[in-house]
Amino acid sequence: MYGWIWRKLPFGLPGKLVGSLLIGSAMVALLWYVVFPWAEPLLPFDDVQVTQDSGDPAGDVVPGGGEGDDAPAGDEHDLPYDTEQNNTPPPSPDE
Repeated sequence: MYGWIWRKLPFGLPGKLVGSLLIGSAMVALLWYVVFPWAEPLLPFDDVQVTQDSGDPAGDVVPGGGEGDDAPAGDEHDLPYDTEQNNTPPPSPDE
């Protein structure tokens, strides 16, 4: 296909190079301004939902930015892994 296009472009090598750049630019513009905006609603890239363990989006968030009444005091960020191992110094090479 590319060979057929190359053979059909006029005006020798300079015309073929300029014609190839014009065709390439036209294809990029067609994809950028027509095809991608048309296909964007069909793709799942923006379909993101952040949920709590219960599966309820926004879990125990209270309007106004505060936390819900069922959150334990002093435990605003419950991490699912142990952070205590990072507080111990590494073993010395002598041991």
